[in-house]
Amino acid sequence: MGKLIIRSEKECAYDFVALGALVQRFDPGHVPLCEATHFDRHCSGAEYNPAANLSKCFRLRTAVVTANVQYPPGWWIESEVRRAGVTGIYKWFPFDGVRGPRMGNTWSDRGFGVRAPEVWYDRAEEAAALLTPEDFNWPEIMKKTRWFHSGGIYASLSEKTSRTIMKAMNAARSAGAVVSYDLNFRKKLWDAFHRGAKGAVAINREIVDSVDVLIGNEEDLQLGLGMPDPEVTAGDGVLDTKGFQSMIAKVIAEFPRISAVATTLRHVRSATRHLWKAILWYDGQFYESNEGELEVYDRIGGGDGFAAGLIFGLLSGEAAREALQLGWAHGALLTTYPGDITMARLEQVRALAKGGGARVIR
Repeated sequence: MGKLIIRSEKECAYDFVALGALVQRFDPGHVPLCEATHFDRHCSGAEYNPAANLSKCFRLRTAVVTANVQYPPGWWIESEVRRAGVTGIYKWFPFDGVRGPRMGNTWSDRGFGVRAPEVWYDRAEEAAALLTPEDFNWPEIMKKTRWFHSGGIYASLSEKTSRTIMKAMNAARSAGAVVSYDLNFRKKLWDAFHRGAKGAVAINREIVDSVDVLIGNEEDLQLGLGMPDPEVTAGDGVLDTKGFQSMIAKVIAEFPRISAVATTLRHVRSATRHLWKAILWYDGQFYESNEGELEVYDRIGGGDGFAAGLIFGLLSGEAAREALQLGWAHGALLTTYPGDITMARLEQVRALAKGGGARVIR
């Protein structure tokens, strides 16, 4: 495939629509989960986060299609989605007063130094896993949409969710919207709801056949799509991209519909110090971002931040390398904030993308 064909903003109500699950993330900061007594609560979701980032930082018109539940966590999430400037397109479920259905929870601390962050899921009886392909009028939604996005976390939740993704993608393609998918492989979720990596590969490969833009790091491509391991090194402070380029070439050969593949590269020196880089294949060429060493405040959501910056650049008609730099810069900035959603302003993203540093701004 060649360059993306992007619909005019004048003919659409939404620049970006995401399909996925909304969750509560409980964050004790640097205190280990098993010892924590106080938590910050963040509204999150791997598919929702780019929509919130594109709304808050990049001022695009975004929406999330998802499930919600008529009880306090659902009402709080509805309020947070509205506060982020995202339109919520919900199927509402009643709560039975005890068991559910309910909103999913993610528990994750930040680690520190040599202690790695931990993530635990609490997603039984989750409302979003109950959504079916028939729950929304996809042609009506997609005729107003420039870019549609979903991801592997939502695909992992049940057999219904992957079918719902494919129904939405087919409607998006028919309407002329760009379709993107972030593999976001999570072993615990695939093991719980499917057949582990084997199930992930079968489902993801079927979905990726309908995708224009594919996003994923090395583990996503290996375990979520069944691609061979790249030969990657991070010696002398430099992340080697040759192995990833070889892997991406294999992806393009197997899925010829794809117009762009973007991958983040992260070398973890410690929980709070990462090397960070990204690469993009687009219109037959490879592009590399700058490389940066990050001091990480909260790593959760960095990949979603990268996706949002890249998508903004491509939607806005930026050159491929500039779009990649925006993704790299926004993902880097997102790791400096608490929570999963951006607190950056567009001028800050552009300054970092152009090589700006952390000197005080007066």
